[in-house]
Amino acid sequence: MSDYMHPMRFGSFISPIASAPQRPVDLALLSEELGLDLVTFQDHPYQPDFQDTWTLLAWVAARTSRIHVSGNVLNLPLRQPAVLARALASLDQLSGGRVELGIGSGGFFEAMATMGAPLLTPAEAVKGLDEALDIIRGIWKTMDPSPLHVAGEHHRVAGAARGPTPAHEIPIWVGAYKPRMQRILGRKGDGWLPSLPWMKPGDIERGNQIIDESARKAGRDPRDITRLMNVTPQYNAESLADLATEHGISVFIMGSDDPREIRKFATETAPLIRDRVEKSRTTSRTPALARTGRAFQDDPIPEVLASRVLMPGDRGYNRYTSGYFRGAKPGVVLRPESFSEVQEAVRFAARHRDVPLGLFSGGHGLSGRSLNNGGIVIALDALDEISISDGSRVRVGPGARWGQVAKELAPFNLAITAGDHGGVGVGGLATTAGIGWFARERGLTIDYLRSVEMVTADGELVHASAQENPELFWAVRGAGANFGVVVSFEFEAHPVSEQVGFAMLTFAPEDITTFLVGWGATIENADATVTGTLMLSSSGPGAQTPVQALIVVDENNPDMVVERLQPFAQLAPMANQSVQMVPYSALLDLPAGGEQQHGHGEPHGHAGLVRHLDHDVAAGLADLLTSHSSLILSIRSAGGAVADQSADAAAYGWRDANFLIAMLGGNTEEVQQQWANLVPKFEGMYISFETDTSPEVLARAFPPGHLNRLRRLKAVWDPSGLFRDNFYIAPDPKGVTGTPQS
Repeated sequence: MSDYMHPMRFGSFISPIASAPQRPVDLALLSEELGLDLVTFQDHPYQPDFQDTWTLLAWVAARTSRIHVSGNVLNLPLRQPAVLARALASLDQLSGGRVELGIGSGGFFEAMATMGAPLLTPAEAVKGLDEALDIIRGIWKTMDPSPLHVAGEHHRVAGAARGPTPAHEIPIWVGAYKPRMQRILGRKGDGWLPSLPWMKPGDIERGNQIIDESARKAGRDPRDITRLMNVTPQYNAESLADLATEHGISVFIMGSDDPREIRKFATETAPLIRDRVEKSRTTSRTPALARTGRAFQDDPIPEVLASRVLMPGDRGYNRYTSGYFRGAKPGVVLRPESFSEVQEAVRFAARHRDVPLGLFSGGHGLSGRSLNNGGIVIALDALDEISISDGSRVRVGPGARWGQVAKELAPFNLAITAGDHGGVGVGGLATTAGIGWFARERGLTIDYLRSVEMVTADGELVHASAQENPELFWAVRGAGANFGVVVSFEFEAHPVSEQVGFAMLTFAPEDITTFLVGWGATIENADATVTGTLMLSSSGPGAQTPVQALIVVDENNPDMVVERLQPFAQLAPMANQSVQMVPYSALLDLPAGGEQQHGHGEPHGHAGLVRHLDHDVAAGLADLLTSHSSLILSIRSAGGAVADQSADAAAYGWRDANFLIAMLGGNTEEVQQQWANLVPKFEGMYISFETDTSPEVLARAFPPGHLNRLRRLKAVWDPSGLFRDNFYIAPDPKGVTGTPQS
C-alpha cells in the first residue's frame, strides 16, 4: 500500500465517564488548547457508568470554538438513523461545521437489546448499517425536493422530508473490521476508523485493499476515503509515521483519559509524525515536485499556488465539492489570490486540456458548471474586492457576492441592478446579463459594466472596454465564460431610493392561464419602477395552484408604492399579503456567516425568454404545473429599460423579451415534453438558468448573428477551446482578421 497524501490530522479519544462528568469536558477543552484537530468519545448507551455520548458531543461543541467533535463510534442500533441525521445536521449548523460522524454496527448485541434494540446477529447489524447510510445521506440531500423513501429490512423511512442541511459536508467514518463492512465503506463511506490494538498483522493491508477495490467498483476514487486510526500511548511516533507513509493513515486519534498522555501526543508525538511524513513525501517526489510538494497528473503545481492548492482528502476541499444545486469532486482546486496567480492557474490548466476546467466564483449558481469531476477548478472566491472611486465607479472582484456589493454601496445611496438573490456571485452574473429587481427601470447588470480585467486562454492579462479590445468587451457581456477569467469588473453604479417598496403577495387564482395573462399585461403596463417575479410549484392535476408574487417598487414614498401596486390586487383573490419599506440592500441580505452550499447530484433546469405572456404561453405553463413531478417555475420581469439599448450592444441579444421563464426540477419525460412544446414560443434563452448545454440549446442562447460573431471571436481569443465547460462556443476562424489588441 502507499500514502494517500491526505493532510495529517490528530485527535483525542475520551471515555465519557459519568462519575466525573466534567472530566471528559475538561479533556476536550485541553485537546482544543493543545491544537488537536478532533475530539471523539466512545458510545455505549447501555453502559450506566458512561454519560450519554450525544449529549456530551453537544455540550463540548458549545464549549469549544475550533475543534471538531465525533462519536467514536456512534452505536447505530440504538440511534435511529433518520433522527440521528437531523441531530447531526442541527449540531453541525450550531457549531459552525464542526461535527463528524463516526458510526458502527454495534458489538454487544445482548446489552443493546436490554435498552430496547432488536437482538441482531452480526450479519443483520451490518445489513442495517448499509441501509442506515442511505437514510442519513438522504436526509442531508436537501436539494432533492422529493420525499425520502428507503425500504430497508432493519431501517426504513417512508416519505420523510429531507433536512436540515448540515453546515458542511459531514464525513461518515465507519468502524469496520470485517470484509463485508469494509466493502460497504468503499461504496458509501468517507473514512475507515478502526483501532490499532484490535488489528492483527496484515489487517490494515487487507482492509485497504478491500476498501479500494469496492470504491473503484462503485465508480469512486479510493483517495476520497480518509484512513483514520485509534491508537494508544504504547505506539511511538516512528511506528505511527510508518502507518501513514506505507498504509495511508492520515488521522491518528489518541485513546487516553490521562491529560499527560494527551499533552505528550499533541506536543511531541504528533509533530514528530508530521515531520517524518513530510520528509518521506518530499524525498519520494521528483526534484521539481519537491519544491511545491503537490502535483496533478505528475505535473508540479506552480509554486505560487502550491500552498493553497486543494486535492481530495485535504481539509477545506469539501467546500469545492458542492455548489448551490450541484455536487462534484474536482481533481485539483487552484485558489489564486492575485491577478498574476490567476495567470499561473490558467497556464497550468492549458497543459491539461484532457480534463474539465471550471471557473468558480463562489456564489449561488444553478447549473453548477463552475465545478466538475476529476478536473481542474480555478476558485476565484479570494478575489472579492469591492471599492468605490470617482463618485459612482465601483471595482468588484469576481469572488464577491451581490449581497455584499449592495451593502457596501448602500451608504452612498447607490446600487448596481444585479439579480434577485444576494448569494449570487459577481463573476457568473456579470458575464451573462443580470436580470434583477430594477430591470424594468435600469436594464441589465451588463449595461452598467464599463471595463474588465481578464486573463485569456494564453495566460495574458488584458483590459477590455468600449475603447480597448472592444470586440472582447462585447463578447464578455453575455458569453464571458467562453473568453477567459475576469479578475476585476468596473461598474458605473446608479442612484437608488433610500428605501424601496417590497411586496409579497400570495394569490389563489381559479384559473392559472387567465391569471398569467393578466399578470403579464399588468407588469408591462406598470410604471418602470415596478419589477416583479412570480414563483409557482407543481400541484398535480385538478389542484389549485397558489402563486407567490414578489414585487419591488423603486420609490421612497409609501403612498406611491401602494398606488403602483393596486393594479396587481385586482388579478385574483389573495390568500396573504405583505408590503414593507426596506433598503434595497435588505432585499439581498445574506444569512450570518454567508450562504452555505450543499448541492449534490445533477440539477435539471430550463429557461426561455418571451415578449409577452400571451394565452398560448400561459396555457403551456399552466400545463407544466399540473404535472405529478416536483418542479418550481419562476417568471421574472425582463422588459422596460432592458430594451433601451440596441440588441447588438452586447453578446446578450434578447432585448425585446419582457419575461424570463425558468423551471427547476421536473426531470421526467412528461415535463420535458411539455417544456419542448413551449420552446417554439420563446424569444431566446437565458443561459444562467439552463442546465442543458448541448449544441441545439446553444443555438437558442444567442441570436444567429451574435453566435456567428462569437465563434469568430472565439477563434481569436481561445482558438484551442480551453474555456469550454459552460455553453461552449466552438471557434470558427472564417472571417477572422488581425490579432487581439493588448
